[in-house]
Amino acid sequence: MKPQPPAVFERLDLIEWQLCQRLAGFNVHPPWLALLRLASRLGDWPLWVGLILAQPLLHPAGGGQRVVQYTATALLAIGIYRVLKTRLCRERPFITFSGIIRCSEPARDRYSFPSGHTMHAVLFCSLTAAHAPWLLPGLVPVALLIAVSRVGLGLHYISDVAAGALLGLGFALASLQLAG
Repeated sequence: MKPQPPAVFERLDLIEWQLCQRLAGFNVHPPWLALLRLASRLGDWPLWVGLILAQPLLHPAGGGQRVVQYTATALLAIGIYRVLKTRLCRERPFITFSGIIRCSEPARDRYSFPSGHTMHAVLFCSLTAAHAPWLLPGLVPVALLIAVSRVGLGLHYISDVAAGALLGLGFALASLQLAG
């Protein structure tokens, strides 16, 4: 038996699907589609692993501690995100609505809520804001593009991205508070 998502998702889906469809409509422009795909792939893991591994170079005095902090925060976030995603079971837009073009970007799983890519983008931007704010002018536009790519590729609703952003911010703030 297929798990049923909360009823609130059905209402949100109906509200959001037209906007998702409009955003996915821009994908007829090959350079835009290529940019969204690149952003999505960067948000998979390479950018964040690179940022974690760069901590000793960015902070010679405390870089090792930051590697541990960033890694532990990301792993905890992944664990909680997975539990939420498998319990809430919101279908991806391209599954729910045939009018939303998926753009052949592979989905890791069937469910969309919350957006893990956006969660990590906001999490790492927030940690970077506290430790290396001079990196933000380059990192924030990439993080925004990652969030947009998730909707633009038909993989997430806007509310999935918003929830992922809030989760990422929450994990980062908790991590910063605990690390003192």
